[in-house]
Amino acid sequence: MEYTNITYEVTDRIAWVTLNRADKLNTLTNALLFELCDAAFKVQNDPGVGLAIITGAGDKAFSAGADIAELSRCDATSGTVQSRRGQDVFDLIETLWKPVIASVNGYAFGGGCELAMACTLRVASENAVFALPEVKLGLIPGYGGTQRLPKIVGRGRALEYIMTGRRIDAQEALRVGLVNRVVPQKNLREEVEKFAKEILAQAPIAVRYAMEAVNRGIEGSPKEGQMLESTYFGLCFATGDTKEGMRAFVEKRPAKFEGK
Repeated sequence: MEYTNITYEVTDRIAWVTLNRADKLNTLTNALLFELCDAAFKVQNDPGVGLAIITGAGDKAFSAGADIAELSRCDATSGTVQSRRGQDVFDLIETLWKPVIASVNGYAFGGGCELAMACTLRVASENAVFALPEVKLGLIPGYGGTQRLPKIVGRGRALEYIMTGRRIDAQEALRVGLVNRVVPQKNLREEVEKFAKEILAQAPIAVRYAMEAVNRGIEGSPKEGQMLESTYFGLCFATGDTKEGMRAFVEKRPAKFEGK
């Protein structure tokens, strides 16, 4: 499909997905969510893509959240539908077989923060600011924020951020584990791309299995998680990449993984 609210480009096996509403601080309309969903399926199904990076156009915002004009028209029924729509798109991003990195360049408020949390990893520029300010509108986070934030930063801290709606600067986000790295704003694209290529250099199937083990294991008991880990560990031995990785280690050379 042709995109008007996002841009999509692939370079060096990286799909760059850019929220393209800079004049509106990249707020999330239903039309944008629809395009983002389509882009996620593109990433999933393109064998030439090994990883995706989601970012926002301009230098002010990753995304300032949901479009308030659209939200203001919701009632109890349509509000539930709206929440499920956002949740479904972000669940898709979270469960892709390929890593997704959020490149957070400025404000990540409300739905923008929830989108970043749905990504596998998060890299923030020094000027990035996070918040779940929905309580200031008489709402609660509706795109998965109440579920993902406690898993990332812990229950008590998540409740603090959600119940006060206060802003979190990049250094605090790094300290509490909300982001993986903080880099100078001028170097953000370069550093995120470097991070992506570090992951792409590894065995693709092993990366996928590791993501599955973590994402699915965290939902169950430690014993269930360990059983899942053992299953994926064993499945790795059926791949050519494992044989190549061990052979390369013995031969003291870089491995050449093929994702098979």
